[in-house]
Amino acid sequence: MRTKTRTKNRINVITLGCSKNLYDSEVLMGQLRANQKEVVHEEDGNIVVINTCGFIANAKEESVNAILEQVREKEAGRVDKVFVTGCLSERYKPDLEKEIPNVDAYFGTQDLPRLLKALGADYKHELVGERLTTTPSNYAYLKIAEGCDRPCSFCAIPLMRGSHRSTPIEALTEQAKSLAAKGVRELILIAQDLTYYGLDIYKKRALAELLRELCTVEGIDWIRLHYAFPTGFPMDVLEVMRSEPKVCNYIDIPLQHIADPILKSMRRGTTREKTNALLEAFRAQVPGIAIRTTLIVGYPGETEADFQLLKEWVSEQRFERLGCFTYSHEEQTHAYTLEDTVPEDIKQERANEIMAIQSQISWETNQNRIGQVYRCMIDRVEAGYFVGRTEFDSPDVDNEVLVDASKYYLRLGEFAELRITGASDFDLYGEPATAVK
Repeated sequence: MRTKTRTKNRINVITLGCSKNLYDSEVLMGQLRANQKEVVHEEDGNIVVINTCGFIANAKEESVNAILEQVREKEAGRVDKVFVTGCLSERYKPDLEKEIPNVDAYFGTQDLPRLLKALGADYKHELVGERLTTTPSNYAYLKIAEGCDRPCSFCAIPLMRGSHRSTPIEALTEQAKSLAAKGVRELILIAQDLTYYGLDIYKKRALAELLRELCTVEGIDWIRLHYAFPTGFPMDVLEVMRSEPKVCNYIDIPLQHIADPILKSMRRGTTREKTNALLEAFRAQVPGIAIRTTLIVGYPGETEADFQLLKEWVSEQRFERLGCFTYSHEEQTHAYTLEDTVPEDIKQERANEIMAIQSQISWETNQNRIGQVYRCMIDRVEAGYFVGRTEFDSPDVDNEVLVDASKYYLRLGEFAELRITGASDFDLYGEPATAVK
């Protein structure tokens, strides 16, 4: 027997995966709100839209489990309709329709108008760039391009997102102005590949030009760069970073590995020598820059010698921020034609070893920050602490500065000068430089 639906005609959007998916969910929600639909993000609603991730095995499993959970809610009468969109649906739609038929409809990554129609809404062209942000009011993601033209052997993103498509500078500047008018102080630039920005529409790499334009937007104080591909990196970006106070001295550049045989098989278009030269240039041209990178261990053919070289390199480079993932053998990628030679337990051991090295580096780096004063953005209050970030830290993935809320008061969404009084592996503790109790 059907139970009574708790919240009628409310659309609940559930987002899985990366910040680029979150951006897409925000665009969907903005369109729905403009159609006078009641829409929420990961709250109670009788109509559910799941924006899935299909990047690696763990993400796919999480997405499938989320779909199954909402289908069970539907079968129990607590949800009326379930729609699935995003990368997993783009990549595996025929399989999903067969295996989980009780979903009302599946949509791909470029099916927004069709999805809106299924939700009883019309796609409004005049709202391009407008969205309903789900992040704290002081920061927002700005997706500057869609898709990817890189040939990386392990990556399925081009299968799910298509070829690289840059958004024009004028359109992005207008988006930035709109966000600033709503109180956003920090823009986090995202794409599958920031480095490639502009090549398709301007016939040149135009990331530096875009940054200069975004710096003119009143109300925006920080601009942060995520997902910059190392090969072909536009070096004029470093000059902008050095000369423009609004551009954070921070860059997220996924390097994946350092052993030349692995880089070659990965089709990364670079070498150990070129990678080290690029990192040296970053640090020489932007003193104090915080470099975030991600690595993959257990790639097909990775030998113990390759891994030892990677460990030594991580120890030498002392990255300010680092994440490590185990290789996922993905269908339809070039690497899928290779034998997945490294056992799963060895992959995990290697990832743990890398992160143990990084944890020590991070602890040592953080100890050196004690006594220093940093301009921090205050994002939220949580568990009795005001939670802030320095310009060297991105939301959700990097260090945070914790300030005892029982002793001090800070304004959310504003900057504060904080003196660091203590540090752990991945957190800093601080107090206002001019204490306000």
